[in-house]
Amino acid sequence: MCCGAFIRDQQPVPTAEQLMRSRYTAFVLGEAEYLKQTWHEQTRPSSLQMDDVLWLGLKIRSVQQGGIGDEQGKVEFIARYKLNGRGYRLHEISRFVRQGGQWFYLDGEQKDQA
Repeated sequence: MCCGAFIRDQQPVPTAEQLMRSRYTAFVLGEAEYLKQTWHEQTRPSSLQMDDVLWLGLKIRSVQQGGIGDEQGKVEFIARYKLNGRGYRLHEISRFVRQGGQWFYLDGEQKDQA
């Protein structure tokens, strides 16, 4: 299923990896409300500043748990982007939890860029 269905139609996201992909798409599209809705209430910021970022791509490096029968999962990814004409990479291991049948982004550990 395409990420747009999760964002526009608010369909439940079945796995942590699919939530990660839909959240990346929401960053690309500037869908701050979807990002807040899919952010766990314990770690959700009160507001989101959507910078003028040009997102260039997402690569999933690994997935631990986060499947249909799981309650938690981790997704390691690298997202490439440009800000003010300069290229960057965000390398993170994101943690997700499922509550009430819905996956939420909990937090992430940024990895050093080598």
